[in-house]
Amino acid sequence: MAKKVTKKKVSRKKPAEPEKLDAFEHPVPGQLGEILGQDKAIAQLEAALDAGRLHHAWIFHGPRGVGKFTAALAFASLALDESTSRDLSGNLSADPESRVQTMLRGRSHPDLHVIAKELARFSEDAKVRAAKLATIPKDVIDSHLLQPASMAARIAPGGAASKVFIVDEAELLDRSATNASVQNAMLKTLEEPAPGTVIILVTSSEERLLPTIRSRCQRVRFGPLSRDPMETWFKRENIGGAALDWARRFGEGSPGKVREAIDTGIVEWHGIVQDMVDRLAAGQFPVEMGQTLAGMVDAWAVARVEADKRTSKEASNKAGADRMLSLIGEILREKIAQHAESGNEDSMELSAQRVEVLERARQRLASNTPMLMVFEAMAAELAQPSTLSGV
Repeated sequence: MAKKVTKKKVSRKKPAEPEKLDAFEHPVPGQLGEILGQDKAIAQLEAALDAGRLHHAWIFHGPRGVGKFTAALAFASLALDESTSRDLSGNLSADPESRVQTMLRGRSHPDLHVIAKELARFSEDAKVRAAKLATIPKDVIDSHLLQPASMAARIAPGGAASKVFIVDEAELLDRSATNASVQNAMLKTLEEPAPGTVIILVTSSEERLLPTIRSRCQRVRFGPLSRDPMETWFKRENIGGAALDWARRFGEGSPGKVREAIDTGIVEWHGIVQDMVDRLAAGQFPVEMGQTLAGMVDAWAVARVEADKRTSKEASNKAGADRMLSLIGEILREKIAQHAESGNEDSMELSAQRVEVLERARQRLASNTPMLMVFEAMAAELAQPSTLSGV
């Protein structure tokens, strides 16, 4: 007799509910004049505020961690506040007890909109919430920029701007074949926003923005900090001892890069990576190098996700791999500089070879090659005598 077949009840997992939007917090705006090492950029922004008529679309561009986002928040706080003026010292500031500044400190100003990829976690669309945070999706731009930009300001305008939108990591605005309309969808708003609306795109990769986006924006360049501003920042952050020597080399004029390295443990990678590069330079090939590097990055990414559940593991892996490549580059640059000082004529050729190896690794990561394979291939290429001989 045939067995009776019973259908198993399929358990369908209910999609996670969207997080409450008030869980998304951005830093409290600081003072524009307190930003270190960006005198030219700050002067450009202050001149615009002094004129009283702000351009409606801006691009703040430059290396990661040099103050672009901090400047965007400070600029927004002055633009929104009618009390903004020059004080007795000639500095541009707003009354700290004004209604606008009070709301900004409490992160409750309804007309300051900070847009980041993490806002996808607050979407009403379960597919958007579940997606990896590798881009800023169209749903986020629609909900947090295009729709509110078309509405009236919540507070009666009094400053140079009535509404300010800051898009952080704007290079992540989705340009995929399946969602190519994200940047294009912004064009009309960037060209003709409602009166008093200011949009600031903050990016460390301006070239990833469409030419039609760039042509509609006023550009403000932020560069790496020079030695004196970096030293001032080190003192402000109380960084000294051996950590200071390492930070000076690794930071490359980026306070944000140094702070992240210290806060997230990247500084602890240095000794391990230094030892492996030294062994390569001595003609030895540490066979465990690729696996060790990948394991360190993976552990860093896991800790990052555990610290902030809204962070994507894939995005964290890519971020960690990028930082690992930067660290290796810093170590190799130091070695090449030492031999250049001693009159090594091959230093320029070695430098070019080293750049090519690291650049190939970055390209492989960008093409979604598994991280372990990327680091193993890189280690093998660095082990070639023509690459590291004499380094």
